[in-house]
Amino acid sequence: MTSEDLRHHGDRDTAPGMLDFAVNVWLPAPPRWLRDRLAAAIDRLATYPSDVDDLAAREAVAARHGRGPDEVLVLNGSAEGFALLPNLRPRLAAIVHPQFTEPEVALRTAGVPVRRVMLSGDYVLRPELVPDEADMVVIGNPTNPTSVTHPAALIRRLARPGRIVVVDEAFMDAIPGEPESLSGDPRVLVFRSLTKTWALAGLRAGYALGAPEVLARLAVDRPQWPVGSLVLEAVSVCCSPGAVAESTEMARKALADKDDFVTALTAAGIEIVVGPTAPFVLVRVPDGRRLREALRDRKIAVRRGETFPGLTVDHIRLAVRPQAETTRLLEAWRDYGR
Repeated sequence: MTSEDLRHHGDRDTAPGMLDFAVNVWLPAPPRWLRDRLAAAIDRLATYPSDVDDLAAREAVAARHGRGPDEVLVLNGSAEGFALLPNLRPRLAAIVHPQFTEPEVALRTAGVPVRRVMLSGDYVLRPELVPDEADMVVIGNPTNPTSVTHPAALIRRLARPGRIVVVDEAFMDAIPGEPESLSGDPRVLVFRSLTKTWALAGLRAGYALGAPEVLARLAVDRPQWPVGSLVLEAVSVCCSPGAVAESTEMARKALADKDDFVTALTAAGIEIVVGPTAPFVLVRVPDGRRLREALRDRKIAVRRGETFPGLTVDHIRLAVRPQAETTRLLEAWRDYGR
């Protein structure tokens, strides 16, 4: 697998006008109240983002997760956090796969030795597979693309003095109640994203939670004014109590939609690799490349699986979508099988 393969993401599998099962963004656009707040913030774009704005965003995040503001770093999406990981100077990074590939890209590009920890079967973390000498471990929870949520207790077993455990929780707010979140644990470095729940992929908004000294090392070479005013506004408002309550209701709805989606896929005879916990499903099909091409001819996009280490061309990730869109997908799938 080449570095180019590792940089392939769901946005490359879709195009304007396609029915999109490839990108894990739940809403077609940000909700009206969020758009109104961002629109109002445009009037402040003539001035540089201030320390006051940054502190307000960090305080909102801190209140949401029970942390201190000095334990928060606002990011241009959690992907920026992965790009900054080499600043932590790991001697050996263990990457738990299959998972989102940008952490491995960033570390390998910086010359950091990487050891892949390959999961299979139920794709649940096995801490004993992680090499003792690894001083950085990276894991997604819930994991993209398997849709597995690892028990927080298993991830905590990875923590030890001299090791940084990085947990990608980009999809955690899609789990009602977030019972396995480590966002309040000072022993780990957690990345969170606003992209998925609030339809902000184009804005690039997220944050890191960690010990102040770790965050300082992570951010050591960031430029002046590293995050724009609209990102700071988005982080502040999306971490407010009202927004968190709304996201919890959205997560409950997504859970119900996911259950309906799984039922429909199962009824259609499609193999689900592992029971999903997040609003996306990993399936395995015979001759996956031909199926993807057939669906693409019908203007339906799905996420190819072979760019995730440990998966094959016959693995496909499907984002959960409303029933009408699911019906279109399954009709095209049946036509392909005839």
